[in-house]
Amino acid sequence: MTQKRIAVYPGSFDGLTFGHIDIIKRASLLFDELVVGIARRPQKDLCFTVKERMEMLKKATAGISNVRVCDFKGLTVDFAHRIGARFIVRGLRAISDFEYEIQLALLNREMDRQIETVFLATSTEYIFLSSSAVKDVILHEGSAKKLVPDYVEKALRKKLLKNKR
Repeated sequence: MTQKRIAVYPGSFDGLTFGHIDIIKRASLLFDELVVGIARRPQKDLCFTVKERMEMLKKATAGISNVRVCDFKGLTVDFAHRIGARFIVRGLRAISDFEYEIQLALLNREMDRQIETVFLATSTEYIFLSSSAVKDVILHEGSAKKLVPDYVEKALRKKLLKNKR
């Protein structure tokens, strides 16, 4: 019997974008199970609670049978080990992403040589897209309809513009 190929796609997903969803859909085709891991990062200034981010991700991945969403604390490699994942999926947009991501991948490999990092290049239509950029568009009251699902845009508007009106 062959071992189940489990991967983790970690991130804060604080402002889930179509770029994130694209990586999730494509990665789900490569593995038996893809665990989208919402990192609990107390030092990061986040818009949404873990519960809110989890709800958004569950809604976005509802039609993908081999994807599950959960949260984790601590190091990604430790989380991967706990859930039996042998792969970490990371999306790459630009050269600047690669520099950061290769350092992280090498550090993770140093901590656990049994876990491989798999890089997926972002689809061309999302190469410019980041949660920070979406937040900036919304703060300036622009439309994010082509950047994030409707429910994410509404939630971001509610959080970011509550004191502006």
